[in-house]
Amino acid sequence: MTPAPPARAHTPAAPVPSAPPSALADLVLPRLTALYGAAADPARAVQAAAYMKGVAPFLGIPTPERRTLSRAVLEGLPRPDEADCTAIALRCWRLPEREYQYFAVDYLRRHVRRCTSAFLPVTRHLVTTVPWWDTVDLLAAHVVGGLVAADPALRTEMDAWAASDDIWLVRAALLHQLGHKDATDTARLFRYCLNRADDADFFVRKAIGWSLRAYARTDPDAVRGFVDAHRDRLSPLSVREALKHL
Repeated sequence: MTPAPPARAHTPAAPVPSAPPSALADLVLPRLTALYGAAADPARAVQAAAYMKGVAPFLGIPTPERRTLSRAVLEGLPRPDEADCTAIALRCWRLPEREYQYFAVDYLRRHVRRCTSAFLPVTRHLVTTVPWWDTVDLLAAHVVGGLVAADPALRTEMDAWAASDDIWLVRAALLHQLGHKDATDTARLFRYCLNRADDADFFVRKAIGWSLRAYARTDPDAVRGFVDAHRDRLSPLSVREALKHL
């Protein structure tokens, strides 16, 4: 008999983090809004918003141009501390256009090593606020993953995310080990995948397959064995993604 899937744990709303005072953020945000705003392309913005299913309005700045502008925003500025990262990320997330959130994600990816485990609640807020794969996946792999790698005690928080009724926390938990390679907690990865195998949500099923496919680059036999053992539980999408390069 196939076991019933575990119940999703109800995830209470977390307090909204406050942006701390930050002289660096006071320099970054005016530069950012001035340079990004001047580069806005309304026609391209409509196309970008449609591609992203209307999750947020866009300025319409292509990624290469946006990153060039970002370098200009940050030119001559010092490296941040954790309070600066918090203030910049939260203030960007309050702006409506998606490109400002992309700036914050890129900034955090670059400076995650300057943040402690106390930054995880901020990241949780970013994952669950205006959530879509374009921000969640990068936050999971490069920010959440970096924090957990630096402080393995955060794995218990990942356990809670993986059992959540919020699909974006689930997806982030599934994907946070994408870059861990030999340091992957394999038992945890496989447990998360199996516990969510019966989930009907596309983004969860896709994340299961993606996380397995990424680990298959490190240990293809382990992934093949896991998929063979649990093919009756895993969705066809998860299986197809997991075995794509095997």
